Amino acid sequence: MRRRLDKRLALATARRFLFVPRGGPWPLEAVRGDEARVDGSEATNKENLHYHYDISNAFYALFLDPEMVYSCAYFRDWNNDLATAQHDKLEMICRKLRLAPGERLLDVGCGWGALACHAARHHGVNVVGVTLAEEQYAFAKEKVSRLGLEDKVSIELRDYSRVQGDFDRIASIGMFEHVGIANYPAYFQTINRLLKPGGLYLHHSLALRSAAWERLQKKIPQTVNIVARYIFPGGQLDHLGMSIANLERYGFEVHDVEAWREHYARTTRLWHDRLSANREAAEREVGAVKTRLWIAYLAGVSMGFTRNSVGVFQTLASKRTRGPSGLPPSRAHLYR
Repeated sequence: MRRRLDKRLALATARRFLFVPRGGPWPLEAVRGDEARVDGSEATNKENLHYHYDISNAFYALFLDPEMVYSCAYFRDWNNDLATAQHDKLEMICRKLRLAPGERLLDVGCGWGALACHAARHHGVNVVGVTLAEEQYAFAKEKVSRLGLEDKVSIELRDYSRVQGDFDRIASIGMFEHVGIANYPAYFQTINRLLKPGGLYLHHSLALRSAAWERLQKKIPQTVNIVARYIFPGGQLDHLGMSIANLERYGFEVHDVEAWREHYARTTRLWHDRLSANREAAEREVGAVKTRLWIAYLAGVSMGFTRNSVGVFQTLASKRTRGPSGLPPSRAHLYR
């Protein structure tokens, strides 16, 4: 091909494009995030979360289940619908934490309040939920009031690091991805400070394979840059070994780890399909560009979990004490 190419014609053609202005503005410039800021400050955390979560409650309602649960569902049967699978996920969290009436539960990154309300209604616990996303906060506050749970559930617009008091149980469901690797020591120290001795902590987060994580430290793939720039500014993933090591390093005893990779492949596929089916409504709510971006993002995430490029794990830990943990000898209570 090189021998047959008319080089004079090729150069003349290329010269026509050398001084052409870039034009624009291009569509994605209007939705660009800032992937570089992961300093752990409350202001940065709030800015990053605002970009992702304060798009529009109505937009998220187009693809989430009726309870607005925005994390991996749990499919007791692969044919279950999204609402059933999310209800089963909330119940599984409560069973793993062995919630009992009167206990205090902290929901770190409480989203639209689904877990907080479920735990209060069905397990009789007192819940404090914290979020930095203003639209989530308004929605969750209204939901608590609508369900008559003001005496059981308190939703606060607050950074997790500023929470005070002590809790029998703590749940962090799909929030850890926003913390940032450099801020892990402060995060785990905060959770340990807030948890009573012997209290249970459920750590639910996405994680890379360790080999993939190590490669990522040498070279960041373009796909990772795209997600950080346009979807999750400030988002970073660890690997399972790092999570477990940090839990042990900062005063926890790990009791159980459960992999939910295929559950998240199914969850994100259903989210993608629901958003695609509601595409016109989504475009009216957030515009055509952002709608296309999110449909592509959810499709890519589902493919990544299907192909085992990334995983999600629920890790149950307790604040380390000397002597018995008080946990049952088997998992039978989870599957009754």
